[in-house]
Amino acid sequence: MLAVDVTDIDGVQQWLKKLTPVSLPLWGNMTAQQMVEHMINEVQYTNGVKTPIDIGLPPDFKEQKKLWVYTDEPIPRNVVLGQLPDKYTYPNLETAKWQLLVEIENFHQHHNVNPGIEILHGGFGMMTYNEWIKWHNKHFTHHFKQFGLIE
Repeated sequence: MLAVDVTDIDGVQQWLKKLTPVSLPLWGNMTAQQMVEHMINEVQYTNGVKTPIDIGLPPDFKEQKKLWVYTDEPIPRNVVLGQLPDKYTYPNLETAKWQLLVEIENFHQHHNVNPGIEILHGGFGMMTYNEWIKWHNKHFTHHFKQFGLIE
């Protein structure tokens, strides 16, 4: 069972309280603030702030990959999908953590205002609100484990 539930904003906030500027990852190269800013960026693709881009994967491939979202299989460690940014977007970790909570709230609001909307995931294709919840839960769990916030 996944440990993080993005529908429980208070729960997410409690996990984030454990994260400090000196928190070190158990694997990977991200700093605590880079991880939070990465999560902000990802959620913004699902709350209407940013527009996802179709990277041209075949539809049947995406559908097969999307089935994995429904499993309890964790995201593998040390997956590198690009370079880490040289600069932070937010002035400090506390501001970034607060912004992440805002973006999660905006995600839920965006889907409440636009019921039935599907939003593109570059690797999985079009996803519903419930599918995005499953993905965000899996993704948050991965990174919260990375920083030892959960076991």
